[in-house]
Amino acid sequence: MFLVSHCISLPRIIIRLSRGISVLTLLECRVRRLVLASIDDPYTMEHFRDPKMNALVVRPLVERLYNPDDISVVYCLLANRVSFLREQSKEVHQSVNQARAILCELLASRVLRRFHEDNPGPQGLLLLSHILVEGFDPFQGAPSHMERPANRPQWPGSGDTSGSERKVTALELAIVSESKFFISSAACQRAVDAVHNGQIIYTPLSFMDFLPDHYKRRPISLYDPRTAPLLNHHRLIVPRNRNLIELVHFVILLVLYVMTMISRHSEVNMWEFAFCIYTFGWLLEKMAAIIEHGWAVHAQNLWAFLDITFASIFGAYFILRIYDFLLDQLHSGYGLPILCIAAPVMLTRVAFNLLPNNLVFISVHAMMKDFTVLTFLATWCFTGFLLALQWLVSASNDGNEEFSWYVVGKWMLWIWFGLDGEGIEESVRFHIILGPALMIAFAFLGNTLFLTILIAMLTNTFSKIVADETAEIQFRRAVLTFEGVKSDSIFAYPPPFNILALMVLLPLKLVTTARIFHIVNVALIRTLNMPTLLLISFVERRRLWMQSRRASGKRSKWQFTSLSPHNDVQAVFKSIPPTEISDIIDQLDPLGEVPILEDDLMPTMAGDNPQSKLRRWRMLQREGHRRTDDTGAWSSSSSIKNE
Repeated sequence: MFLVSHCISLPRIIIRLSRGISVLTLLECRVRRLVLASIDDPYTMEHFRDPKMNALVVRPLVERLYNPDDISVVYCLLANRVSFLREQSKEVHQSVNQARAILCELLASRVLRRFHEDNPGPQGLLLLSHILVEGFDPFQGAPSHMERPANRPQWPGSGDTSGSERKVTALELAIVSESKFFISSAACQRAVDAVHNGQIIYTPLSFMDFLPDHYKRRPISLYDPRTAPLLNHHRLIVPRNRNLIELVHFVILLVLYVMTMISRHSEVNMWEFAFCIYTFGWLLEKMAAIIEHGWAVHAQNLWAFLDITFASIFGAYFILRIYDFLLDQLHSGYGLPILCIAAPVMLTRVAFNLLPNNLVFISVHAMMKDFTVLTFLATWCFTGFLLALQWLVSASNDGNEEFSWYVVGKWMLWIWFGLDGEGIEESVRFHIILGPALMIAFAFLGNTLFLTILIAMLTNTFSKIVADETAEIQFRRAVLTFEGVKSDSIFAYPPPFNILALMVLLPLKLVTTARIFHIVNVALIRTLNMPTLLLISFVERRRLWMQSRRASGKRSKWQFTSLSPHNDVQAVFKSIPPTEISDIIDQLDPLGEVPILEDDLMPTMAGDNPQSKLRRWRMLQREGHRRTDDTGAWSSSSSIKNE
């Protein structure tokens, strides 16, 4: 995989390219070469965070790779992590590649932290956002003789030939590779929170759009509600707003479902008709969400398996309902009984929506994967025993006694769940020796061994989640944030209007210019979502007005913390020490002579560590800048008071 450098419109972030060679092409290969040369043994995250490993391996690599003028280092590290994770499943050095992937994640976290420390304030937040959500093309800048995969098929009328469908963001790689340590870092969470709250706005990348409108792409920038229009349709794709809107959509779907089941015996059930139309629009929205970011990202959502289950139930219901209509048996058909089993799925889905950060639901989502895999393997073995018993009774008897598949399957199922042992008693009718042997073997394997393995796997999964609860919650929040920023215009149309928009606007896009389509699309979105947009605009402006009033009002200076007996302890660290005191402190404890751990760790092997001196120099620089800023702020406030 080859990469190219990427520039953003910030004063200090300028990538310098040499003639004919991309810097990132070298950087990607350099990262892989350094990691391969550094790790030859299996290590865990705890090993890498040990002071010795940190001083001898991690910190030197961070110092080599960190470049304040290159924002693509984090992307390269996470791309190498994905590569190592894929290689571990097909090579003999599985544990070593796992350790290399862990090292890439740790290095990406440390490099991102360096960007965070060296770039404070709003511009630093903007820089972090560029690092995480700016797209990079893996083959951009690669030599012409390099073999590239064929272009991905695009939806008719997309008109997007810029190659952005190839680009991938660092945050997406972190989600796909489940880099929970990286995502839970303070620097990453700062950018994720800003995107989630709508402070950072941008047009995301997408695999494919159902209703593409890329006439105006918004760069990554800070959002100011004071300069934004009143009906800002882009606020519909802010993750915080989007989650609430999707919750409202599902609540409407649930209400229509309940009304359909209540009135299912009516002669004319208009609720069922409305439920079907609305469900098709809701499923179109979910299908667009899966296609936009891919199943690998969407599957990290807590309620993804519930949506798939409901879609399967609704599909079976709709097919059987058409069959009932053709046979003129709508009231006594097969469709409505199938729809009844969707109730536990839908009510559980509401609970997942209301409590997305609950540890129990996060554990259920993780354990469902293990449970599904193990159940599939058990069912496969179950089928083998069922075939053996059926063929055994056919070979042992001369057609005098036969057992149906249903009866044998029922006996085995009761044994599997430990409910009834009738199958063991009747097994002699299959064969006097082999029948009981097969049934007893199935009882041991299907009940005792299966339950033991299942409990052990689920306990192990739950213990891992509990041990790193904060990282799990922050990872799920990052998934919701990344998936909540939508590029497809189809998400701006609430169900079932998205079906009409797809039927009307997609043919219109084929016969009009991009500008005219954009004008028509925006006008329709603002018209349909006018109450929602007015409410969002009112809430954001009111919150901004309350913050400015709280900051400038006189009453904000009086806080309840002033009544605390420990208030002086907090105030002494907020006050600015005089210059003479700072000079005395520098003379007593100069930072250049303060012993750092890695200097005294292995002096005979590592010798003097220039990175430690460089870090101390940066500490001095930041301390000097802070003093200058604090002194200027103190002087300006003093002059205001004197006036």
